Amino acid sequence: VAMVYQQFINYPSLTVFENIASPLRIARQSESAIRERVGRLAETLRITPYLSRRPAELSGGQQQRTALARALARDAELLLLDEPLVNLDYKLREELRSELTQLFAQRNTTVVYATTEPQEALQLGGNTAVLAAGRVLQFGPTTRIFRRPATLEAARAFSDPPLNVLSAAYDRGARRARVFGGADLALPRAPDGLDSGPLQLGVRAHDFSMTRTSPAQAAITARVDLAEISGSETYVHLSREGVSLTAQAPGVHEYALNELRTLYLDPADVYGFDMNGRLLFAPGDALTGPEHGAN
Repeated sequence: VAMVYQQFINYPSLTVFENIASPLRIARQSESAIRERVGRLAETLRITPYLSRRPAELSGGQQQRTALARALARDAELLLLDEPLVNLDYKLREELRSELTQLFAQRNTTVVYATTEPQEALQLGGNTAVLAAGRVLQFGPTTRIFRRPATLEAARAFSDPPLNVLSAAYDRGARRARVFGGADLALPRAPDGLDSGPLQLGVRAHDFSMTRTSPAQAAITARVDLAEISGSETYVHLSREGVSLTAQAPGVHEYALNELRTLYLDPADVYGFDMNGRLLFAPGDALTGPEHGAN
C-alpha cells in the first residue's frame, strides 16, 4: 500500500532523489535499478532538474510531485490519495490532474482517490463512490452517477455549483409541473405512471441560460443576489420566494444586485425526485407521452 496526503509530506533531510528512492532502498533493490526507476519517475513527473534539492527548496507543486513519485516508486497494489491536489493553486491543480489521469492509465494499480470536487472525479473517470456523513450514497461508473444520480442527496453531493432544487406540483393529465406558485414547466421525461402531486425538481447550474435560445424553454424570473466571475465563467446567484438559485453563464458578465433577471430552462434537462429524494426521471431518460410514441 502507498499513500499520498493533502500536505506535502517528504523527508526534509533527504534530497528529492533520496526521497523517491527510499522505498526502493527498503526493498533492497540494486543501485542501478534504483537509479533507473527514480530517473524514469522524475522524468514522468517533470522533477529531474530538482533531484539534488531538498524539499524546503521546492515549490508546492514540486513537493507534491516528489511525494507522488515516492508513492509510485513502490509499484504498490493499492495507491491511496487523500485530496492530493487540494493545497495547490488552480493552475497547478489542473496541470497535475491531467498528469495523474495519464499515470493511472499506464499502471496496473488499484487507485483510491478522495476528492470533494465533482469535476476532479469526472476528469479522473473510473468508478466513484459518493459519500456523505460516512454513508455510501451510490457507487458505479463516474459519468453514469453524474448523469443519473439515484437520489437527491447523491445529486447534491455530485454537483458543483450546487444543484438547484425546486418544489413543484405535478399535474399528470397535463404532464406539467407548477413551480413558485405560477411558473409552468412541461416535463417530457416524467414516467407515464407518475401520479399528480408534489415532487422535487433538480436543475444543474449550467442548464440555466440567461438568454432564450429555444422556444421550448421555460422562463423563471428571480432577483440577483450576487454575481461571481470565475475565469471565463460567471456564476449568478439569485433568489425567488426564499429559494436560492445559481446559474452558470459562459463568459464574463456584470449583473446589478437586486435586479430582476429571467432564467431560461429546457424542460428536458430537468431531474425529478419524489418527496423521499428518490430519482423519478433524469435528462438522459427517453421522452414520454403520446406525442413521443408512448402508450
